[in-house]
Amino acid sequence: MATASLPARIPISTSPGLWTPAYSLWRRELVRFYRQKARVVGVIASPLLFWLVLGSGFAKSFQTHGPSSAVSSHYAGYFFPGAIMMIVLFTAIFSMMSLIQDRNEGFLLSVLAAPISRSAIVLGKVMGGATLAAIQGWIFLVFAPLAGVHVGLLGILYSMLMIALASFALTALGFIIAWPMDSTQAFHAVINLVLIPLWLLSGSVFPASGASGWLRIVMLLNPLTYGVDALRNGLFPLETTTFSPEINLVVTLGFCAVVFVGSWAVVNRRTNKPAA
Repeated sequence: MATASLPARIPISTSPGLWTPAYSLWRRELVRFYRQKARVVGVIASPLLFWLVLGSGFAKSFQTHGPSSAVSSHYAGYFFPGAIMMIVLFTAIFSMMSLIQDRNEGFLLSVLAAPISRSAIVLGKVMGGATLAAIQGWIFLVFAPLAGVHVGLLGILYSMLMIALASFALTALGFIIAWPMDSTQAFHAVINLVLIPLWLLSGSVFPASGASGWLRIVMLLNPLTYGVDALRNGLFPLETTTFSPEINLVVTLGFCAVVFVGSWAVVNRRTNKPAA
């Protein structure tokens, strides 16, 4: 008796692709952040307090390198872009601390074992942290009138674009630093040793034109300098800035590309240990 032939088995793809897992990780970062109310308040309150204290303390003694105007003689106005960059830096970097927590809790191991591309992990985590940092920076723009900022729509849009690009670059940089670490203490040490000086030497606190020779060279080599200067291009269009908006935009885009490729390379790096 002839046996009935079984229907051909249809292969089913088990890979969810790139965008679905990336979106899931992106959404997880946002939900986790906004469930921590103290963290949300701290991200805004600390730079705001820092800006107000320094702005009041140096208001009469600080002179910027721009043309004489009410803004250029007022330190609160000069430091305002630096305060925005501080918010972006803190939010972006500390959002990547979740990588260490995910590894210690076992979540990252389960994600790595899932049939998804590692590029989805990079994209989801970096976009999640960048979104949080950009939103916090945009919120801080509400205080712009207190810094003497009276700019048109194009200036605001340009500033928002540069905040978004700086958020992406700093989040990807934080990803590179946090990925190989399994200790939050080591992560904090790197922040204090590298990332805080990166912000201090970006023109946020003092201009590169007034720095000594070697320090000015370091500031000009710092890619964050061009992001801070770009914010001044947008917020104070009548001020004389160190670089043109085009140069600041190109350098910031290059910084984004370099650190994102670096984060992708760190995740996809294979460590082959010789067999015993």
